[in-house]
Amino acid sequence: MTKFSELGLDPKVLSAVEDAGYETPTPIQAGAIPPALQGRDVLGIAQTGTGKTASFTLPMITMLAKGRARARMPRSLVLAPTRELAAQVAENFDIYAKKTKLTKALLIGGVSFKEQDALIDRGVDVLIATPGRLLDHFERGKLLLTGVQIMVVDEADRMLDMGFIPDIERIFQLTPFTRQTLFFSATMAPEIERITNTFLSNPEKIEVARAATTSENIEQGVVLYKASRKDRQAKEKRALLRALIESEGEACTNAIIFCNRKTEVDIVAKSLNKYGYNAAPIHGDLDQSQRMKTLEGFRDGNLRFLCASDVAARGLDIPNVSHVFNFDVPSHAEDYVHRIGRTGRAGRKGKALMICVPNDEKYLTAIESLVKQEIPRVENPMKDLPQEEPKAKPESKPKSESRSNDRSEKPAREPQQKSSSNSRSSRGGSYKSRDNNRVMGMGDHVPAFLMRSFKTTEEAAD
Repeated sequence: MTKFSELGLDPKVLSAVEDAGYETPTPIQAGAIPPALQGRDVLGIAQTGTGKTASFTLPMITMLAKGRARARMPRSLVLAPTRELAAQVAENFDIYAKKTKLTKALLIGGVSFKEQDALIDRGVDVLIATPGRLLDHFERGKLLLTGVQIMVVDEADRMLDMGFIPDIERIFQLTPFTRQTLFFSATMAPEIERITNTFLSNPEKIEVARAATTSENIEQGVVLYKASRKDRQAKEKRALLRALIESEGEACTNAIIFCNRKTEVDIVAKSLNKYGYNAAPIHGDLDQSQRMKTLEGFRDGNLRFLCASDVAARGLDIPNVSHVFNFDVPSHAEDYVHRIGRTGRAGRKGKALMICVPNDEKYLTAIESLVKQEIPRVENPMKDLPQEEPKAKPESKPKSESRSNDRSEKPAREPQQKSSSNSRSSRGGSYKSRDNNRVMGMGDHVPAFLMRSFKTTEEAAD
């Protein structure tokens, strides 16, 4: 079995890896690091949770050990699709480069431009950024990319999903054509393949797992659920989620709960807290400081449940997640693979459960087609529990039946007798009851002018 010491890494990097507790590289690391150290372009295809981040940070640190950074001209560039993933890459860099003098800067939204400009002005060896914020700095004239020696694109398929491909192509064109490119993705969509053919030069391709496969360490299950009434579906789904959590017992030490919409993330987190579950939301509309604080609490174990949109589905390195609950079936089948990949990491066992309502069955079919296996059906844990009965409504008859019964039961209205004073209705005239000669529909509060009698045309003529 290959060891890190056999990959040709710098001794200082190896020492930091040992301090982090790692001895044996994952397949993607063992396959990508040697050609990267040789200066070759690398195309890495591996499912999430296989250690792709170390596949490029370790050889980058080794190759950048010699040289000096210049102001506004980073020596290497790492592009990540989300703020959280970019921050995670920065954390990995700090861990593995702690015994070197290399510097870094993190360019993400939600942070002051002034602070980021100050870092860039001093010169950095490694620039880690999201595409949008990187181009913002470039267009403001605060950044030059002509000194980039190594460029990394991480989670390229997520970049495609988020619409970043035009930005990625522009950034490629701003960097020297002599750069070395390390390109990583979980899947190879046609658009991703086009980019690699355009911007990578004879890359070493490392594919350690079939595209869009799920880990064998993850036990999967889906509950097919139909609400008692359509207007109660959301509430009953939240009750079912709590029942699934309870059915897992102590085995569910912590979990990520995925929802399709940001508003649903907030509602589910609020509901869980209401019933005594320690939960917090994370999605793109929250402040960056709040998102990082929530993630830190989840990593530290102070937070048990993380309710997330797909912003947290890719690349986040939280190794001890016992469960993933898909409150909503993802509308894109690939997202299912990335969501459940948050559990069962680094060889550990994990469990992923999903709630599927009738409208989502088409998405479930697409997922099973992608992963080429049927997701086992799980019995509804609420099946034997007493359900809240909907409020009784007065029985209502079908319209047709009601009308026919009304016609048969009610006596036919007698023709109204014409009075000499008001034989024909006229505009502005009042309608009076046959019984008490009072205006119907307004009670006692009738304007005086409506009580006046009007002569009909015939009466006026007489």
